Amino acid sequence: MNKILITGALGQIGSELSHAFNERYGNENVIVSDVNPDVNGIYPENIFEQADVTDIGALEKLIQQHQIDTVIHLAAILSAKGEQNPELAWHINVNGLLNVIKLGIKYNLDRLMVPSSIAVFGPQSTLYNAPQETILKPNTMYGISKVIGEMLGSYYFRKNGLDFRGIRYPGIISYKTPPGGGTTDYAVEIFYEALKTGHYTCFLSSEACLPMMYMPDCVRATIELLEADAEFLKHHGDYNVGAMSFTPEDLANEIRKHIPNFTIDYKPDFRREIAKYWPASIDDSAACADWGWLPQYNLEMMVKDMLMHVAEKLNIPFSLKQ
Repeated sequence: MNKILITGALGQIGSELSHAFNERYGNENVIVSDVNPDVNGIYPENIFEQADVTDIGALEKLIQQHQIDTVIHLAAILSAKGEQNPELAWHINVNGLLNVIKLGIKYNLDRLMVPSSIAVFGPQSTLYNAPQETILKPNTMYGISKVIGEMLGSYYFRKNGLDFRGIRYPGIISYKTPPGGGTTDYAVEIFYEALKTGHYTCFLSSEACLPMMYMPDCVRATIELLEADAEFLKHHGDYNVGAMSFTPEDLANEIRKHIPNFTIDYKPDFRREIAKYWPASIDDSAACADWGWLPQYNLEMMVKDMLMHVAEKLNIPFSLKQ
């Protein structure tokens, strides 16, 4: 890998992954792009290119101009927003991906990495300790697009030898950027409201148990899979990765250890129906065996770190309870 292009770089994962790539590979070797301009100056150290992934000509120009050999394709419409506009989700998530795949083959990219999601699971999937191989019949456009992405990756690996890699991300929790329209966004929002108001109204039900991951583990998993020896990878676009699983009530109880008066109530909306058929836990033994995946953060560690960083971001005096 010499020159890396990250699409969708202004999103939750892209904005942190890009900075980790700068430290690891050198900011001169990391080109970042998004359909939106970098109005907040997130990338002063990088070349930033405004580009729409559904415009194959614009993407090809970037690959040629910067001699790109690796693409991290993060541009996508997430689950909740995808249900509000399924046609747009298809256009960006599927047609945009096909553009990147076509260019990956044309320019013989070293690697193409495309995130998948726990949204690929559905009512007929195993919902506890969801296995690597299982029935995938999701009931959201986002999930459908991610299943298609996994299948396209396997197809073009077999047909053209494209080195396609991907992780089924669980819900990702971070403090640096706001949520981007996902069904697990409550697990970020709750920290801001706990510190600002001491109360949070959750759009999922209290017992909605879902797999989650703290951003440092997400970044590390992505880098580890990206750098893994292709010889040992038995899967291409669909590795399960796990870290922790909890319900909104579990998270609220952990927050109460440091903010005792914190309260939560529940007003489930359409996102509860989306989460209803996502797994409560993940079997990630394939990732552990093939590229040595092991999470570092559990619920307790994540909550402590989030509270301290969100309080600092909000300029609210705060100290953890011992």
